[in-house]
Amino acid sequence: MPFANILVGAALLLFGRRLFWVFVAGVGFVVGAMLATEWFGERSDWVTLVVALGVGLIGALLSIFLQRIAAGVAGFLAGGHILYTVAFELKYDSWSWIAFLIGGILGALLVLALFDWALVILSALTGATVVVENVPLDQSTSAILWVVLIVLGVAVQGRQLSRRIARLKEAKS
Repeated sequence: MPFANILVGAALLLFGRRLFWVFVAGVGFVVGAMLATEWFGERSDWVTLVVALGVGLIGALLSIFLQRIAAGVAGFLAGGHILYTVAFELKYDSWSWIAFLIGGILGALLVLALFDWALVILSALTGATVVVENVPLDQSTSAILWVVLIVLGVAVQGRQLSRRIARLKEAKS
């Protein structure tokens, strides 16, 4: 499962805003895998994969038909996953679900208020988090990789967004 998670994380990191449905489906996949692992344990890889794919598919379909609602849900899931992971890594296991809810609310508000840049930032954060979670490194190396990946993801997606805005301005002229 780590290879699939790394691929999903890389897609989120580099194309989360550009391919909105990838962001929503990817976040759904990651959170679905996290929930399935919590509920069923790590011994059921196929159940984890089925749940993750199911939640990802639902997210992709929502993003196609209900973009703003899907954006809010994806922002909630992405923000929740990020703070949950931070709380879990800091050994605040009993607070991790509260961190998930707080991160989720902040993520949803961020996406709804600043749609494009929020998608860039949240998808880069989520993608970097997923990649680092699935690469076996010590804690300090993981932290450095996480920051480098976030900067890379925001830079790549920010450039894509700037090009899109420039093309839209040219088309209006």
